[in-house]
Amino acid sequence: LDRSSISQLCDLLNIYILASLQHWVAARETAQALKTLAQAARGVAASTTDPAAAHAMLDSARDVMEGSAMLIQEAKQALIAPGDAESQQRLAQVAKAVSHSLNNCVNCLPGQKDVDVALKSIGESSKKLLVDSLPPSTKPFQEAQSELNQAAADLNQSAGEVVHATRGQSGELAAASGKFSDDFDEFLDAGIEMAGQAQTKEDQIQVIGNLKNISMASSKLLLAAKSLSVDPGAPNAKNLLAAAARAVTESINQLITLCTQQAPGQKECDNALRELEVGPWEENVKCSKLSGCGWLFVLQVLGESMAGISQNAKTGDLPAFGECVGIASKALCGLTEAAAQAAYLVGISDPNSQAGHQGLVDPIQFARANQAIQMACQNLVDPGSSPSQVLSAATIVAKHTSALCNACRIASSKTANPVAKRHFVQSAKEVANSTANLVKTIKALDGDFSEDNRNKCRIATAPLIEAVENLTAFASNPEFVSIPAQISSEGSQAQEPILVSAKTMLESSSYLIRTARSLAINPKDPPTWSVLAGHSHTVSDSIKSLITSIRDKAPGQRECDYSIDGINRCIRDIEQASLAAVSQSLATRDDISVEALQEQLTSVVQEIGHLIDPIATAARGEAAQLGHKVTQLASYFEPLILAAVGVASKILDHQQQMTVLDQTKTLAESALQMLYAAKEGGGNPKAQHTHDAITEAAQLMKEAVDDIMVTLNEAASEVGLVGGMVDAIAEAMSKLDEGTPPEPKGTFVDYQTTVVKYSKAIAVTAQEMMTKSVTNPEELGGLASQMTSDYGHLALQGQMAAATAEPEEIGFQIRTRVQDLGHGCIFLVQKAGALQVCPTDSYTKKELIECARAVTEKVSLVLWALQAGNKGTQACITAATAVSGIIADLDTTIMFATAGTLNAENSETFADHRENILKTAKALVEDTKLLVSGAASTPDKLAQAAQSSAATITQLAEVVKLGAASLGSDDPETQVVLINAIKDVAKALSDLISATKGAASKPADDPSMYQLKGAAKVMVTNVTSLLKTVKAVEDEATRGTRALEATIECIKQELTVFQSKDVPEKTSSPEESIRMTKGITMATAKAVAAGNSCRQEDVIATANLSRKAVSDMLTACKQASFHPDVSEEVRTRALRFGTECTLGYLDLLEHVLVILQKPTPELKQQLAAFSKRVAGAVTELIQAAEAMKGTEWVDPEDPTVIAETELLGAAASIEAAAKKLEQLKPRAKPKQADETLDFEEQILEAAKSIAAATSALVKSASAAQRELVAQGKVGSIPANAADDGQWSQGLISAARMVAAATSSLCEAANASVQGHASEEKLISSAKQVAASTAQLLVACKVKADQDSEAMRRLQAAGNAVKRASDNLVRAAQKAAFGKADDDDVVVKTKFVGGIAQIIAAQEEMLKKERELEEARKKLAQIRQQQYKFLPTELREDEG
Repeated sequence: LDRSSISQLCDLLNIYILASLQHWVAARETAQALKTLAQAARGVAASTTDPAAAHAMLDSARDVMEGSAMLIQEAKQALIAPGDAESQQRLAQVAKAVSHSLNNCVNCLPGQKDVDVALKSIGESSKKLLVDSLPPSTKPFQEAQSELNQAAADLNQSAGEVVHATRGQSGELAAASGKFSDDFDEFLDAGIEMAGQAQTKEDQIQVIGNLKNISMASSKLLLAAKSLSVDPGAPNAKNLLAAAARAVTESINQLITLCTQQAPGQKECDNALRELEVGPWEENVKCSKLSGCGWLFVLQVLGESMAGISQNAKTGDLPAFGECVGIASKALCGLTEAAAQAAYLVGISDPNSQAGHQGLVDPIQFARANQAIQMACQNLVDPGSSPSQVLSAATIVAKHTSALCNACRIASSKTANPVAKRHFVQSAKEVANSTANLVKTIKALDGDFSEDNRNKCRIATAPLIEAVENLTAFASNPEFVSIPAQISSEGSQAQEPILVSAKTMLESSSYLIRTARSLAINPKDPPTWSVLAGHSHTVSDSIKSLITSIRDKAPGQRECDYSIDGINRCIRDIEQASLAAVSQSLATRDDISVEALQEQLTSVVQEIGHLIDPIATAARGEAAQLGHKVTQLASYFEPLILAAVGVASKILDHQQQMTVLDQTKTLAESALQMLYAAKEGGGNPKAQHTHDAITEAAQLMKEAVDDIMVTLNEAASEVGLVGGMVDAIAEAMSKLDEGTPPEPKGTFVDYQTTVVKYSKAIAVTAQEMMTKSVTNPEELGGLASQMTSDYGHLALQGQMAAATAEPEEIGFQIRTRVQDLGHGCIFLVQKAGALQVCPTDSYTKKELIECARAVTEKVSLVLWALQAGNKGTQACITAATAVSGIIADLDTTIMFATAGTLNAENSETFADHRENILKTAKALVEDTKLLVSGAASTPDKLAQAAQSSAATITQLAEVVKLGAASLGSDDPETQVVLINAIKDVAKALSDLISATKGAASKPADDPSMYQLKGAAKVMVTNVTSLLKTVKAVEDEATRGTRALEATIECIKQELTVFQSKDVPEKTSSPEESIRMTKGITMATAKAVAAGNSCRQEDVIATANLSRKAVSDMLTACKQASFHPDVSEEVRTRALRFGTECTLGYLDLLEHVLVILQKPTPELKQQLAAFSKRVAGAVTELIQAAEAMKGTEWVDPEDPTVIAETELLGAAASIEAAAKKLEQLKPRAKPKQADETLDFEEQILEAAKSIAAATSALVKSASAAQRELVAQGKVGSIPANAADDGQWSQGLISAARMVAAATSSLCEAANASVQGHASEEKLISSAKQVAASTAQLLVACKVKADQDSEAMRRLQAAGNAVKRASDNLVRAAQKAAFGKADDDDVVVKTKFVGGIAQIIAAQEEMLKKERELEEARKKLAQIRQQQYKFLPTELREDEG
């Protein structure tokens, strides 16, 4: 009770001084502690038999009471006058007096005097080291060495006894302290004897210095033991005691090493024995901070060193023997540390155990640094220190003070306590400043070892030692210490085999090293060799037992085995279900709905996906978590299998059944592989060879989860279950509420643009869903999936926009609006799913339309919130969208003008519009200036400028279109020139608005400002070009020249875009790039012709053609170059030749421009050289495009390639038509068209059969055509191009006819089932399919080998089409005849009525006969007209 009360009082006094802001709490608690102290002091005095000791206890307690009263009074005065330095000084003096009284009180406790006596004895004995010279030793070196070793062993053992005595009674500490004092005297005498053995004065000084260090370390050990005995619960007291004991051992080792340099091998053995005997390594099994090398590597080193010990002892190679002993000792210590770490991990892996947590600082580090600095300072001020010792001590001081400052810096950055943060910073400054002052004095001392410099150095050490001690005391605060692990009894039992094996290994290793030490001195002792062999066997067995225990008890291994067995059982269950599904005997679960099973399966798969990364992390380096995570993963697989089998049992389509079961099995197998990899890794961060396998297994498992989730989402979309989409939207919404968003990589403007894009995409999707809800409800699933994907991107970008928005209220508003939009999307997706379940429910359609409108409204609210974040940039985004619409409208106008259909509505002329165009263009220039200046001004001004510029360009485009129309459709080229001019202005304005948006609120030196300036220059250039074009449009002599100048400027701007590093949004094929080069060739020829003719009409046509040809070529070239399959080398080559081609063509146009201004024969002759340059660049560009395709390159103009493309396109068209048939009725089991079916089902099944057969037919034709090319009967570059081209055209025509006939058949079947068409139309369509099939067979047989496999497949496919067509015709005819038989004719009984009825019937018959004859003539005419266009082969065969 007394020890705890004194400790409590000390803590409260420290708090009272350091935290004066809470003075009243500290004062009240101090008074309570003094009351407890008084009661405890009386108890101690009453239980003491010595009257003097009792009086001393009461007197010291009274001093504490009086001093504490004065302290509280002084503190009160200091609070009244907080700035009074004198009161602060008195407060500090009174506090020191109270601390002194407390120390006296502690010293009066039982057992403390014995420790003080021991300390005093050590101090008295240490005075022997202060003599100037030591007498020479009279004993032999071996005897003196042996005595020193024995004394060192006794002192080391006494140090351990002192450590253990602190855990017992006070009498045990007293006895241990006395024995330690006696052993220290003996050790000191032996050390002085060894110092006398030294041959040089320097060696003797080193021995004496080491003895002084041992004296200081011994005193610190007793002080630490005394402190722990006073307050066993004090934080870090045990750690400080262990550090002090370790310091004693280390200092003894240093002395022994120094004194036994003449006995090779002996010092290594002694050091090894001390390392193996001392060190509370057992305590590490409760620490959370462990280190050590991998034990597999340690075992290898240990085996080699143990063999070396025996071999070198036998040969007498003592230096090598000593080296092997040292290596073995380190290996054993490393293996012991590994065992401790393994035991710790085993202990905390128990579910009832709790892992420890690392503290803010490491008190052991501070204590060691404090001790090292004090020893170094003592060496500095020692008069006998040599210059080398002074420099060594200075290095030690600098090293440890730097480490302390770094530790303070780290601690201050980690702690959230502002008082502690300031204290760490201040302490680090004090240590750094005092170290700097000490270093200055050391430099002076190094230059002159005078007494004055030594005194200065001694004075400089005092502030450093005081600062370090204060910092060490502060770092021992309980608030900063680590929290040890709480290991349960089950965990301790699991640790026991590892700990026992480790102890056995250490003990047997100690015996082996002792035996080897004696053998090194006397290797001719056979009995000792036998003993060594026995100890070596014991060490080997104990290591094997240790490794076995570690492997058996390794964290997570048992759980991995259990989980592997469980998942194997699940795999067997899913295999049984797959076999049942194959045999169509999978029992359907009737106890639960498919929706519930779908949700269960989705939930389980998601949970499994969430565990993949934690398991991988645990397997790589968190062994304590491995067992928990693995068990959690295995628990999900039984419900996974149940849900997957249940879902499969509800699915009617066999292919979908097998897909769900196979993907579930794949997931289970990937999890099994993950568990094997995790078991192999075992949570060992040093097992690097297993980490790749863990990563690969985790990736495979993620892919399996993604695959099954895709399947589930598709299935959910098909049957109206949109739970997965709803969960995805909800998860995206939840991320908006995360406290710390990812680090933004862009500005608010960047995220604002992206959010606007996805918001508008959601609005468009909502509008489409409104339309499809009425026309095609089956397409709602895909639209809902698209909306889910768009909202996921929107939520992520919205979170970043909210994080970068200023002020925070705007960010909150954006986040709220995006979340509201998420709720609206969820409702809309749910309604889409409900409508898919019941497409005819009008009420659900109404609700869906209302939800879609709500989504559109919430999109507008999101845009409004973004506008509030930056009104100017939002206006720029809106204006850019408007300008994009204008450009698209101008492209449409160019199409009309090119076609010659752009006419004025009245008889107005271009002069009527010229002034309006010029006026509006000048207004646009002014708006442009405001837009550029608006980037650096307020958002309101920027918004106003953007809106004004959008309105002006809209007006300008309208007046220019009117002006172009007024030119008349008889001059389309001039119309196109004028419209191209305004289109260039619109493009430049779009780029300018984008640059303005990016430069908004940026400093003047920002790169975006330079982009803005460049865009403004282009804008001015294009507006100027428009003005020139307007002025020259009616001047027939110059308008061609003006058009060419505008085209040259436009091509330069296109080239600038082409050369930029921006990646195109989409890619295209190399064939497309080659196709676009034809335009360049045509434009080149046109330009050469215009240069030779110098006619303005030719020049205008050249300008218009050049603009489009170059633009298309550059776009296609860049899109093809950035295809993912194109290598970097080929991409660079294609881009380079695209640039060269454009530059060459620009030079050609500029030369034409020169010729127009000065037409001479010499200049016209140079046109050929310019055109050759363009042609060469085009050739290189084509070769680069062919290199993009590699070995798969084909000529897109090859007729056989066109034929194959058309065949595959026809097959795709037929398959699309077949899908429409599939949607006519709900999914059911496959049926055959026979008499047992209803007429509608017969029609549908027969039509489906025809569609499937014709699809196979066209694909077989494609294979046959490819076979012909491979056989050389039809070459890629045929010898007789006309013949092969004619054959290819016949094949293409036949394939198209098959596709068209099949599509007509599907439409007729659809109409017939719905009652909108007659059976006759259905029969006609089926016969047309059969006829077109026959033509396709004829076209393929023209050049094919009749015995080839492809032709056999083709013939089989043709027969299948014929059979399916015949079935459909028979079904339709039977229905028609049956219907005719079922029609009842009502015959009138009256004579007149009967005659009238007969006349009406005859009239109808004649009418039908006439219609039939006309229809036959019409059919014959159609066939005659088609016959003219058939290839030769088909005409001959039909004839």
